[in-house]
Parts: sequence; structure tokens; C-alpha cells
Amino acid sequence: MIGLLIQDNAYEQDIRELLMSFYPGETYAHEVKDELEFYVETRLGQGEISVLIWDRDGGRDGMDQGGAAALPAGQGPEEGNPVSWKLSVSRTGASDLSDHSATKNVVKKMFYQMLMERTGTGLPWGSLTGIRPTKIALTRLEEGWDEDAIRSFMKETYMASDEKINLSIEIAAREKKLLEPLDYERGYSLYVGIPFCPTTCLYCSFTSYPISKWTGRTGLYLEALFKELEYTAGKMKGRPLDTIYFGGGTPTSLPAEDIHAILCKLEDLFDTGHALEFTVEAGRPDSITEEKLKVLRNHGITRISINPQTMNQKTLDLIGRRHSVEMVKERFWMARELGFDNINMDLIMGLPEEDMDDVRHTLHEVKELAPDSLTVHSLAIKRAARLNMFREQYGDLKISNTPEMIDLSAACAREMGMEPYYLYRQKNMAGNFENVGYSLPGKACIYNILIMEEMQTIAACGAGTTTKVVFPSENRRERCENVKEVEQYISRIDEMIGRKEKILL
Repeated sequence: MIGLLIQDNAYEQDIRELLMSFYPGETYAHEVKDELEFYVETRLGQGEISVLIWDRDGGRDGMDQGGAAALPAGQGPEEGNPVSWKLSVSRTGASDLSDHSATKNVVKKMFYQMLMERTGTGLPWGSLTGIRPTKIALTRLEEGWDEDAIRSFMKETYMASDEKINLSIEIAAREKKLLEPLDYERGYSLYVGIPFCPTTCLYCSFTSYPISKWTGRTGLYLEALFKELEYTAGKMKGRPLDTIYFGGGTPTSLPAEDIHAILCKLEDLFDTGHALEFTVEAGRPDSITEEKLKVLRNHGITRISINPQTMNQKTLDLIGRRHSVEMVKERFWMARELGFDNINMDLIMGLPEEDMDDVRHTLHEVKELAPDSLTVHSLAIKRAARLNMFREQYGDLKISNTPEMIDLSAACAREMGMEPYYLYRQKNMAGNFENVGYSLPGKACIYNILIMEEMQTIAACGAGTTTKVVFPSENRRERCENVKEVEQYISRIDEMIGRKEKILL
């Protein structure tokens, strides 16, 4: 257990996230207690801020900086069970405390340096804990910075590795070019959420429910969804629709007739014919049939995802994917034969019990299929995932993600002629790495860039979705969320529409 005595709570999340990166799986307390491994303290002064790490008397890892010190007032252990503490490492930096963003960067950099000194190791992204590191580079490219200036800024401010800085700048430059045709002020994208899956994967925390429990009742969901789509179409009338994305869940969990009905509704309500792209997640191979793929083709869907996550059968069985490796290949070739020429495949690095040989095998199998894009994820275990919720059952599973795995996947994508075009990070990622989308030239998913960089309004409909409205001229963003539970979404659809009414202008 680690203690947090943070004088200004505005910086607590950043400090906690850095601690989680260096000490995964730890718990935290906001008082000094006997069972603490160590505790972190911040002190704000006139134009400066200090970060201190206190260890039990005697120091840790050979450090012995400063003498034993009294605890802050009111934070001592219970009487009769005294624990003395010693200052292990500390740093003080000058900062204009009225500038929250600048002060946060000072705090994070100092604390990152302290944790590196304490542990003898660093992180590939340095002190960066946010999910959109490429946004730093993209924003500055849009402002006219040259690449060398961006490199210097990211190195000095965040202490990120040269490899990750270069990757950020390469992707940001490609994003800038891909986004040039878009009208940020008037244009928008549409996300349609289908919260059903064949089964729930061990690591998954997305909004999804077993489709078997909704057999014969999906019409209730479609009725509510159509009502929200009708409202949204009315509010966005006259504005160019740039991209459409069907996600979930797994949209192809629905029966073919439901998929057809939704696509017909979209065509009636929106100007889908002029959209730059239309993606449908057919992620679970066990949800795909020839009939469903034909429905998608007949409606002009331009891009689909068929996501194995791994090509090792033992892992598929362990994580709850009720399909075989052979089924992945069969469904992929079925889609190819029906004319789909923009197929993405998702992979996850760091799946339970997988090692380098397993990753090599997966990449070899994927290379044989030759998809048009490849999205490589680093496993992130969220609170709502079964892998986290049932630790007593899964706690002994080995989860390992290494730089070699990430490098191998990147090399494989480039060998297939793909280029990285978008990147994002998540909390609790194995190895503290990132998710990267690679694609062949002309096959990048513009929606993926837009959802990460928050450059354009995305109107989202369906259970568990989030609408994000961008006001470019004001550099302002607002969001509203729909409830996740399907029954609640259906019964409260008017409330969901009311939430949109407050931000969709």
C-alpha cells in the first residue's frame, strides 16, 4: 500500500497514474499508516512546488537522503505503535501555481525523475499518462511548429523516449494530411452503438450483453435506437456527414434482418452516400455469416473489422472467444470473396499466458491473410473486466507485454506495407505501451483519428455511447453520455434525447 498526501487534489490523479505505471496493482491510502510501503507528499510554496517520498526509517534501495522527519500534523500512526519515516528522495521546482497545466507538467516531470531514481527504470512514454500523446504533436503541427521543435519540447517536458516521440510525430503528420479534407466547423461523424456480443471476453469492459439473452427482443432496442437516430438526423440536417462507424459490442451479433433494418433507417435519415467511409465492426468471427456480409455489401459498407485478437487457440479458449483460429481464416476469406477490400484485424499484446513465441505465431498467421489494416492493442485491464472483477479465479494468470512484442508487431505491419496512422493509450496497460493502428496507403480509418484527436463533432446513438461536440473556434468540447444498460436505455430513451438537446446546436 502506498500513501498519498497531496496538498492540491488537482494533481492527485497524475501522481497516482505515474505510481500505477511503476507499481502496478498497488492500493492507496490518504493517510500515513503502519502498513504503507512508502508515502508521497506534495508541498506548495510561493512560486514553487515540492514532491517528497518518505520511507520507513533506514531508507529504501540504499537511499538515505536527509534525516528522519516528523510526520505532517495529524498524520502520525496510532500511539504505542510508532513508525519513524525518513526522506528517501525529494525535488523542488519553480512554477506559476496559477497556471494549472504548466504546474502539472512540472509536478509530473519531477515525480517521474524521482520514481526513475527510486526504481532504476524508466517508461517509454516518460511522464505522459494521458490517452492522446499524438495530440501534443498534432496540435503543434497545426500551429506551424517544425518537427525538431516538437521533439525538443516532448523530450524536455515529458522525458519520453526518442522512439515514442518519433512515432508520435510520424503519426501526427499522417493524421494532419488525412484530416485536411474535413470541415471541422460544420462536418460531423456518426457512431451507432450495438451493445451485444456472442459472449463477453475475459478482458472486456465495453458495453456489451450476450445476444442470447435478447433473442426475439432486439426489436425493442431498434425501436429506441431509431427514435434517437431520427432526433439526431433532424439536429444535424444540412451538415456534411464525413464518417459513420458501427461499433459495440459486436454489431454482427444482430440477426441479418436487424442489420438490414438499421442500415435502411440510416439511409433514409442521413446522407450516407457522400460519407468518406462507413465502418462496421464484425469483430467476432462467430458472429459472421455469409448472409450478414451480403447485407453489408448491398448497403455499400466500405470497411469492416474481423478481429482474432490472437491466433493461438489455447488463448482464445482462455479469454472466452467462442471461435477457432480456422473460423477466423474462413470468415476472412468469405469477406474477401464477397468483395470487401478494406478489412481490419485487431490483435492484443499481453494476453494471459502468451509469450514471444505465441506473438510470433499470431503475426505469421495474420501476415498470411494480408489484411488491409492492423490495430495492435496492449492489454488494458479495466475495473469492469472479468479478469479484474474475479481476481481470486484469474489472479495466477501470467500477463506479460514487452518492448520486443511491440517492436515485432510494428515490424510485421511495416513488412506488410502498412504505416502507423493513429495511436492512443489506456490506463492499466500491460507494459505501459500504447495501441497503434497501421494501414496500407488509402485504407486508414478516418473515424479512428477523429475519436482520438477530438477534432470534430461525433454524434453517438445507442446504449453506452458518448456524444462529443467540438467547438473549434472556441477550442471547447462538450460531451453527454447514454446509459449503458440496454433495458434502461430503452425505457429512458426520451431522457437520452434530452441530454443531446443540451449540447447539439
